[in-house]
Amino acid sequence: MTNFSFRKYRNIGDRIVPIVLTLLSIWDLRIEFQLLFQNFTYTSLFFALKHHSLAVTVLICVPSLWKRYGRYFSTIRE
Repeated sequence: MTNFSFRKYRNIGDRIVPIVLTLLSIWDLRIEFQLLFQNFTYTSLFFALKHHSLAVTVLICVPSLWKRYGRYFSTIRE
């Protein structure tokens, strides 16, 4: 009989964190993306970076978040 451990499956739902943060940051920047796609100017780009700094920071950190929260199983073998 195998020894089932909940610790091994602890991080199954953690992948939702970077997904939700990414979707919320894209939702926050949706109007800025539309304006940038319609008529790109450096002024509008700097405005988006300045006034939506948290959303931009989240989008920059998504690969790190995905790496951190993306582990389904622990590396400990039982």
